[in-house]
Amino acid sequence: MLLMLNVHPSRVSDLVVPDELATDPPIPISSYRDEFGNRCNCIVAPTGQLRLSANGIVTDTGEPDVVVRGARQRVVGDLPDDVLVFLLRSRYCETDRLSAIAWSLFGQTTPG
Repeated sequence: MLLMLNVHPSRVSDLVVPDELATDPPIPISSYRDEFGNRCNCIVAPTGQLRLSANGIVTDTGEPDVVVRGARQRVVGDLPDDVLVFLLRSRYCETDRLSAIAWSLFGQTTPG
C-alpha cells in the first residue's frame, strides 16, 4: 500500500506533535518523497486486520489562504509545461464519469 497521510513538508515546521504513522500489528514502513514533495509511506499489508493510525497537532492561524485577485484563467495551450502534470487524470477519480458532470456544472462559467 502507498499511503499519503502526512502533513506536507512545507508545513512540518508548524507541527507541535509529529504526525508519525503507526501500524497494528507493527510492520516495516518505508518512506519517500514524490515529485510534488509529498511524504509517502509504503507498506506491505499482512493478511487479516491492519490498523493505521497517526496523531499530530498543527499550529495554524485558521485564516483562509491568500486569494490572488489579479490571477487570470489561461487557455491550456498557454500554460507552462511544468503545470501540465496537474491536468492529468487520476486513478483515484473516475474522470471519464466525472468529466461530463464537471462540464455540465462549470462549462458555462465566466472565465476568470
